[in-house]
Amino acid sequence: MAGAATWTTASYGQKPSMPVVGYLCPESPELFASRLEAFHQGLAEAGFVEGRNVTIEFRWANGQYSRLPALAAELVARNVAVIVAPGGAPVALAAKATGTAKTIVFEMGGDPVQLRVVDSLSRPGGNITGVSSLSVDVSPKRLELMRDLLPGATRLVVVANPTSPTAESQLQKLHAAAETLRVQLQILNASKEEEFESVFAAVAKDATSGLVFTSDPYFAFRSARLAALAMKYRAPAITQTRDFPKAGGLMSYGGDFMQSHRRAGIYAGRVLLGEKPSDLPVQLVTKVELVVNLTAAKLLGHPFSAAVVAGADEVIE
Repeated sequence: MAGAATWTTASYGQKPSMPVVGYLCPESPELFASRLEAFHQGLAEAGFVEGRNVTIEFRWANGQYSRLPALAAELVARNVAVIVAPGGAPVALAAKATGTAKTIVFEMGGDPVQLRVVDSLSRPGGNITGVSSLSVDVSPKRLELMRDLLPGATRLVVVANPTSPTAESQLQKLHAAAETLRVQLQILNASKEEEFESVFAAVAKDATSGLVFTSDPYFAFRSARLAALAMKYRAPAITQTRDFPKAGGLMSYGGDFMQSHRRAGIYAGRVLLGEKPSDLPVQLVTKVELVVNLTAAKLLGHPFSAAVVAGADEVIE
């Protein structure tokens, strides 16, 4: 009888184990909160709710992207059903570099084919698929928007993260756009938060110039800091994410990150339901949004034209 009782407690009475999603994140839970909420929304649309029928095991790099390969390896060593790699190309590349056979679902703003994350968009091949937005491709449009705001400018400052795998291609496109706009570019590098202030200080010396940030997750997740510095130095600036103008910065132009993270959640759920990543084409979030902050424009002395305000997806007053 003792043996039967033991069997009942250990086996018959146990709930079935839940599938585990490994979530590799380049930042902290605080900075990633809105993106994670969108991911949870997509996961729920596919029928999965954390704690109810799926477990999520997180690894946070806290802005130290050099930690991503080791954190990815930790998730591979765990019994996860799928690895989600959101927040940009560095995360997807770190996950793929492990050589794991586990399914990887990425979310990024760059071209996954150009970055050799997948073979093609329609047929990603292997064990990896995901979602890409247009944030990287529209960097030249940010330059154009800044040039329209500052028609008298002969020089604009572009801020790039030299450690980004998309930095070189973005700079090539920006130089081509600058020739068309007949404006000179000054390229400043920043890959650490302590380098931000010197960038804004350099622009403050030229009242006719403005800052154009390339698409980069490190910049995107430090929007509040960038907005504070932009106001401190009275520097017109544009970034890729709406978090910047919402924090008090001037304007943003880039992909809809809420949609891309939600769709990554849906794909993760579909993989848990048994679909193969090779059968799931890479999704493109084609929506691009312009957000402007009228209060910031007034404080900086550079009001937006009526056409820009009318064409904005969101106007912050």
